[in-house]
Amino acid sequence: MHKGMLLMVSILVAIMVAVPTLLVSLGGNKPPASAPEPREKGTSHPSGGPEVDVYLTREKRLVSLPMEQYIRGVVAAEMPADFHMEALKAQAFVARTYMADRMRREDYSDMKKLGGTAEEAQVTDTVQHQVYLTDKELKKNWGSRYSVYSDRIDAAVKETEGQVIQYRGEPIYAAFFSTSNGYTENSEDYFDEKVPYLRSVVSPWDKVSPKYKAKKTVSVSELASQLQKATGKQVAVPASSGGGLLKVVDRTEGKRISKVRIGDQLFTGRQVREALGLSSTDFTWEIDGKDITLITRGYGHGVGMSQWGAHLMAEKGKSAQEIIDYYYKGVEIADAGWKK
Repeated sequence: MHKGMLLMVSILVAIMVAVPTLLVSLGGNKPPASAPEPREKGTSHPSGGPEVDVYLTREKRLVSLPMEQYIRGVVAAEMPADFHMEALKAQAFVARTYMADRMRREDYSDMKKLGGTAEEAQVTDTVQHQVYLTDKELKKNWGSRYSVYSDRIDAAVKETEGQVIQYRGEPIYAAFFSTSNGYTENSEDYFDEKVPYLRSVVSPWDKVSPKYKAKKTVSVSELASQLQKATGKQVAVPASSGGGLLKVVDRTEGKRISKVRIGDQLFTGRQVREALGLSSTDFTWEIDGKDITLITRGYGHGVGMSQWGAHLMAEKGKSAQEIIDYYYKGVEIADAGWKK
């Protein structure tokens, strides 16, 4: 073989060997995201917007999804598919805005705490962020209703595509929950920060929600031990519980418990709710000997949009825009700027 030709072949072989090594090196340690599950032939689910990296906790893997496909899975998971279409659209606005705000902040430190593959994701598929279900899971959950429900969710997402809720030109922290006690909460009455658009409003429609009222019975000793475990405060229980074991000290504007004295200790309503796994911070109680029954009204933290309130407002003729304007004060719906 001619020396020049031999030299050229040697160079080509060297390049072929080096390029894969270079690509691996540039890729770093980040594990590749799994491709989203293939769609059935003929389907046209929403799929626009920037990529969202989602950690699927049950499957322990990372997937990258177009924003609108992710929003479809969130709306389907977070709100009953047979809710009014305007409520589903409102949920789509909220879900998309939640993720847009998270991406704007670029603070994924909570993912780092999960470790492993989750560290490379932007969001989980759980209530820690927003619940997300894959199409495979939706088919299992919806069964014979899959086609009907899928079309409804797709319509809600497509009709709101690329639009987010903004306050002064930025995506809001779009808090939402299931069912109010008749009012929503000011943000600072449950979370730490006072947010101008998360103000308490009347939400009387929620009383027809199946989650409006619940009861939970625990022993007085169990009440004390669970509070101590959650807060570190040791409750001294009087020998005779009677009616003096619990006493409301202060209430929020949303008519929930802000502070309550239990035995000789002071707790916030949130501390009690989370320690005992209660549905709401609006609770009363009945004591019967060594047992105490707590009766809650509402389901969730109470800040932002009530999902049942949205559904019932829609049934009364309110649009998704009107629902958003009601639950989030001084906001506007605007294009996020990522439409194809």
